[in-house]
Amino acid sequence: MSVLRRYIRRQVLYSIILVLAGLLMLFSFFDLIYELRDLGSNDARLTTVLTFVALSMPGRLYELFPIAALIGTLFALAQLVVSSEFAVMRTSGVSMLGIASGPIQVGLGLSLACFLVGEFVTPMSEEAAQRMRLKETSSVVASSFRSGLWVKEETSFVNVGRVLHDATLQNIRIYRFDSQYQLMTISQAGRGTHMRDNLWRLEDVVLTRFEPDRTSVERIPEMEWRSVLTPRILSVLLVPPEKMSLFTLFSYVQHLRNNQQQAGRYEIALWNKLIYPIAVLVMMMVALPFSYLNVREGGISTKIFAGIMLGLAFHVMTRLIGHVGQLAAWPPVLAAVAPTVVFMLLAVGMLWKLERR
Repeated sequence: MSVLRRYIRRQVLYSIILVLAGLLMLFSFFDLIYELRDLGSNDARLTTVLTFVALSMPGRLYELFPIAALIGTLFALAQLVVSSEFAVMRTSGVSMLGIASGPIQVGLGLSLACFLVGEFVTPMSEEAAQRMRLKETSSVVASSFRSGLWVKEETSFVNVGRVLHDATLQNIRIYRFDSQYQLMTISQAGRGTHMRDNLWRLEDVVLTRFEPDRTSVERIPEMEWRSVLTPRILSVLLVPPEKMSLFTLFSYVQHLRNNQQQAGRYEIALWNKLIYPIAVLVMMMVALPFSYLNVREGGISTKIFAGIMLGLAFHVMTRLIGHVGQLAAWPPVLAAVAPTVVFMLLAVGMLWKLERR
């Protein structure tokens, strides 16, 4: 039995690696074509585009793990069915659980690999790619408002006009209020440079004080400023929530909660980071019932096509439920877990039905 398990495990692993490499090359090619649109229109160079696509590959790899696991497992099992090896195993008294133990072991290893790539490799490579693009094209970090980035911290509101690729701040305005929400001071600075921890150095500062009987203006060449803003928080502007690390997501969610801001999108992304590696194993379970299909009921191409459709359905459902959950204010854990649970129930139901037959 151990020899059979190793054989099945090897076949499934090789197929998944082959499919994963093919999908990664395909999607990277699409990314390259998309990025080439900027070649010659601005300061982007071919080496910059190629480097950007290469740094984006770990993120693509992380996204493709469940789909590759599904299609690769389908392909491996279809090969066993076509060569009649699956029929021999079943007639020899090997249970479906015994056959499934090999893919399940592979799935556990791939789930761990998916988690490690998503937690350590993808966030660093994605941030490096975005910073390189900003540096090469002399761009700035985009924000949701024309006036720039807005941050609330305790009794102050901070407006940052521009955030450069090296986390340097430009056109900073700090509005400080008292406990009665009366405006006390407005600090305007031309430039802010991070020194350490939560400490920044502001340059060319114009400090306006509002007092009961008068208003005073003071010009300060340089001053220190303590803020909740850190380069780590600013990196949130560069990397999509789905490609952040767990620690960064958790820190930013806490920051939003402490400042009484909406954190739904980032909470859903946080739960997705925990659930997504498990989806690799679930997708392999979904592929197992297809091994029951007779060759006359459909060849390898039919099964691969079905796998692609199921993989796309899972990908679309994950994105759709995430957006709907954010708009409808669903519990973040429900929006993150629902697609994986649906496909797990689908796999268990199909296996149970086929075993009864």
